[in-house]
Amino acid sequence: MTKEKMIAFSQAHAEPEWLQARRQAAFDKISQLELPSIQRVKLERFNFGTGEIAESADSQNVPDFTQLGENPKLIQVGTRTIFEQMSPDMANKGVIFTDFYTALTEMPEILAQYFGSALPFDEDKLTAYHTAYFNSAAVLYVPDNVEINVPVEGVFYQDSDENVPFNKHILIIVGKNSKLSYLERFESLGQNSVKNTANIAVEVVALEGAQVKFSAIDRLGKSLTTFISRRGRLSKNAQIDWNLGVMNEGDVVADFDSDLVGEGSHAELKAVAISSGKQVQGIDTRVTNFAPHSVGHILQHGVILESGTLTFNGIGHIIRGAKGADAQQESRVLMLSDKARSDANPILLIDENDVTAGHAASIGQVDPEDMYYLMSRGLDKDTAERLVIRGFLGSVISEIPVKAVRDEMIGVIEMKLDKR
Repeated sequence: MTKEKMIAFSQAHAEPEWLQARRQAAFDKISQLELPSIQRVKLERFNFGTGEIAESADSQNVPDFTQLGENPKLIQVGTRTIFEQMSPDMANKGVIFTDFYTALTEMPEILAQYFGSALPFDEDKLTAYHTAYFNSAAVLYVPDNVEINVPVEGVFYQDSDENVPFNKHILIIVGKNSKLSYLERFESLGQNSVKNTANIAVEVVALEGAQVKFSAIDRLGKSLTTFISRRGRLSKNAQIDWNLGVMNEGDVVADFDSDLVGEGSHAELKAVAISSGKQVQGIDTRVTNFAPHSVGHILQHGVILESGTLTFNGIGHIIRGAKGADAQQESRVLMLSDKARSDANPILLIDENDVTAGHAASIGQVDPEDMYYLMSRGLDKDTAERLVIRGFLGSVISEIPVKAVRDEMIGVIEMKLDKR
């Protein structure tokens, strides 16, 4: 790692002084901070990057654009933006969805105010590394009192045949009393011929009264080792409904957090994951109730095939003073192989008396009674097992706002089951 490369990259992109200073401060923190603490996951075994910062070349791996739809959309391959689509009506209302450097020219004060507000750069070694070395980004801004009635879609491809690290930052700002349905996809293109790393940060800032439905499908390739952090910061009476499908092929550490800083704020997080082959995935999901009468619920369902490893940590933390807060969580894992490894760790940290909190966790095989019922109706064992798994993961799939993407997730599940 060299500070000179980072400074040269920042200056070449004419980044404002505040961002150059932020990068340099983050670089200095990398050697001082510890890795994040994720129970039952040994982060020191992972390679999360070597300090390279560069831009992608023109990719030979071009996605299919034949069926894009008419909803607002941004598509990037590596560090390059290759497609933007925004209706005149949304643009006239002040909605912006574009690459980071364009946003810096269109709304510099807003970026200076909110960049890093949900995910501080000095939280741990990996967030500092990300801030110092992110090489591409996207910004979605929804002004106050704007309702978007169609899904806004961000598609971010990693070229698995190039050696440029996939260090992506997504910043979403949803104004007061606005409504947004957002669909995010991370996916690898190519032949997975180059081992590489990804450090991805997604910040969602929901201002007072904002309502956000956030759906995501992660399908990054087997040659990529990934750290991904999704963080929500919710003001008074704001709500974020997270629906996350973790369907990657490579090793992944994921950190999904919601900070309920405003009274009456509400976060519902549903996540499903599949681990297969020798894949290792650790998913840390946290909701912190800072404010009175805030609500945070976590539901995690996972399936493990072959020799895969999957760890779910569910953390509900109610801070002193958050009277009337509610923290609930459930983590369940299906193991379809004797060689599979799993942990489901419920953690409640309660610093206030006048609250409601609860948790549940389980790890087991497919329920034999479910299998018996389905097979007694004429289904073979493989078909019955697939139906049970799809039902087990259906709580998230059904919440995805675009039918084609729901079908895509089902197809990914089927593909993984076919590889057994």
